[in-house]
Amino acid sequence: MNKTIAEKIWDNHVVSSLGGAEVLLYIDLHLLHEINTPQAFDGIREKGIRVRRPERTLSTEDHNTPTSSIIDVDKDTNTWTQIKLLRQNCEEFGIEHNRLGQLGQGIAHVIAPEQGRVITGETLVCCDSHTTTHGAFGVLAFGIGTSQVEHVLATQTLRAIPFKTMEVNVTGALSEGVDAKDLALAIINKIGTGGGQGCVIEYTGEAISRLSMEQRMTLCNMTVEAGASAGIISPDEKTVTYLVKALGERGISVSDTKKKKWLAFATDDGAVFDKSVHISASEVSKMISWGTNPSQVIPVLGSVPYLASLNGSSKQIAGEEALKYMGLSEGDQLSSYQISNVFVGSCTNGRIEDMREVANVLKGRFVHENVDMLIVAGSMKVHQQVVKEGLDKIFLDAGADFRGLAGCSLCVGLNSDKLSAGKRTVSTSNRNFEGRQGAGVRTHIASPAVAAASAIQGYIATPQCLEMNYE
Repeated sequence: MNKTIAEKIWDNHVVSSLGGAEVLLYIDLHLLHEINTPQAFDGIREKGIRVRRPERTLSTEDHNTPTSSIIDVDKDTNTWTQIKLLRQNCEEFGIEHNRLGQLGQGIAHVIAPEQGRVITGETLVCCDSHTTTHGAFGVLAFGIGTSQVEHVLATQTLRAIPFKTMEVNVTGALSEGVDAKDLALAIINKIGTGGGQGCVIEYTGEAISRLSMEQRMTLCNMTVEAGASAGIISPDEKTVTYLVKALGERGISVSDTKKKKWLAFATDDGAVFDKSVHISASEVSKMISWGTNPSQVIPVLGSVPYLASLNGSSKQIAGEEALKYMGLSEGDQLSSYQISNVFVGSCTNGRIEDMREVANVLKGRFVHENVDMLIVAGSMKVHQQVVKEGLDKIFLDAGADFRGLAGCSLCVGLNSDKLSAGKRTVSTSNRNFEGRQGAGVRTHIASPAVAAASAIQGYIATPQCLEMNYE
């Protein structure tokens, strides 16, 4: 029987049947951060249980950590309490932990791949919805809740029921300048925020095979915004090359047999999906959100839709509420609105390729006098590489605020980086929900290139707009 990659991984990890469709699923890697984990450790401690496989657990500090200075960590009582508890718990139970400012520290979904911990054909969980990121490596990766964190810590397994499978096939090649963030927003716009509910979405097609591994991570990261449980891409030679390099940096060599095993997890020809969606890559343009969920998007230089054009009363009602919150009107050109802030970073777009893209746009130019631009690397390793390549000097010369520490920062708005009400910001993060970056903040999510161009112009723009002005 021909199988999808998700089905192959699932079948390989079923420990036992629990009755009905429910099974006990083995988990290869468990990622931890300071939010939502103290209760789980309290639970196993009260039961007198040890962590089952500490060597298959990796911890980091990322969500509410400061990005300005390590000495700021104790300025917020809640922040310091959560970080201190995580450090104590990891030390007590023998779990590898990456402290703020250390080379291995950063956002969980950035550090795990770069440290060679995310391996094709495995399962991975974390108490964070954007765990879907790791599907880029042909991994079945999904977010879990706090009670499930306790279960995985105690047993290295998870009670689960099978997912449905959904294919999103992207034919042809993306146009020049269009990237994975644009593609992700276009897909969510097409299928909706609930289009992938209950499914593992597998991305297939020429356009997907052309993406770099970092771009694939961006695409899989956004999968949860379509309501899917996980996103996944079958492994190819790019996957193998990335893994060989990452593992090599840990002193682990990879045999040809292992490489073949990874590639064998790819979806079989003729495998049947429960759902299929087809998209032409040539029809995807530079995208940006206008509303308050990631499906409410338009081409960067397009117009805010008229509510009557939205398909269905629920979308029209949601659109009406979004317009009120965002301070927009039907038919508006987003480029007619000034912005106050730009954020580059997050587990979606905080990797070195994203930093290089931003530097390419900013080089020799200046951030608009009315705009505050914040750039935060997704990991300290990315930060180190930025400095090594001299990108930090480009950022600073342009007038951007390039922070010295890595973390989630303004993506989730849990630290001091959050903005005040009424601010309009272009962000490379993954969500534009009401209040996500601060109460009353109006967030437009876009690619790194659009964010950088908008920072320079002072309003939403593309890099092509800068070239036109220069001419």
